[in-house]
Amino acid sequence: MWPLAARAQERSGTRRIGVLMNLRANDPEGQARLAAFAQALKQLGWSEGRNLQIDIRGAAPGDSRKHAADLLALAPDVLLAANGTATVVPLLDATRTVPIVFVNVIDPVSSGFVASQAQPGGNATGFTIFEYSMSGKWLELLKEIAPRVTRAAVLRDPALASGIGQVGALQSLATSLGVELSPVDVRDARQIERAVTAFARGSNGGLIVTAAPLTAMHRDAIIALAARHRLPAIYPFRFHVAAGGLISYGPDTIDQYRRAAGYVDRILKGEKPADMPVQAPTKYELVVNLKTAKALEINIPTTVLARADEVIE
Repeated sequence: MWPLAARAQERSGTRRIGVLMNLRANDPEGQARLAAFAQALKQLGWSEGRNLQIDIRGAAPGDSRKHAADLLALAPDVLLAANGTATVVPLLDATRTVPIVFVNVIDPVSSGFVASQAQPGGNATGFTIFEYSMSGKWLELLKEIAPRVTRAAVLRDPALASGIGQVGALQSLATSLGVELSPVDVRDARQIERAVTAFARGSNGGLIVTAAPLTAMHRDAIIALAARHRLPAIYPFRFHVAAGGLISYGPDTIDQYRRAAGYVDRILKGEKPADMPVQAPTKYELVVNLKTAKALEINIPTTVLARADEVIE
């Protein structure tokens, strides 16, 4: 019956946005991002039930291609690739004509999503999350709050080019800081537990959690393992620390969804993604969880606390 519904929708002037997530529907971070996106659209004059329909598909990364096809079948005016590379690829494979706005993507040029950041040139544009070089900041912060660390397990998704790139940036700095890195592949909670438990048998260890859909999806398990094995850990985003992680440094992920709403608004009003430059984050935040630090018997230096944008007590 959907073609009948689509014709009725066209007559009423309602526009349609398809959203592909790689976080589960009940994930609080995913819900917060979508709420910020919807609220920003409302401020721009787009309201669900009045002139807008938002169709959301979200599941484990392995289901993304099926859900991308489902969204295309609904004839959307624009697509939002939420949460990074893993959602952009299936959408671009499904269409090279429907406009796509991506969020939280690392290196969209090397990934082939756009011709250049200044002139994307195709049907996709959006917002990057950070450059690989920023990964070095995580290692510097880990050494600053836990100087004894000489070994660090780096949790990354080896299936993503961004996972390899982040580890490469960390390795370029590790020797000068006296830290031996051990990449840990992230596929499922059981594998993460085995790898981190084995790593924790050594001394002077710490964790670096890279930005990836799988590290976000399994964040509760990772945070619990860090606490169980008393490993100081640094994370890429605030929501890790809000869930009990020790410290994070990275862009404001919620702000990117507000900005994405502005791009969607412009596309719905006739602009082309090919002419809309890819934008970098404008807000970075350092967040510290003092309750977790106390449990790990780590004294966060006053120099770090003075720079923190938020301290969770």
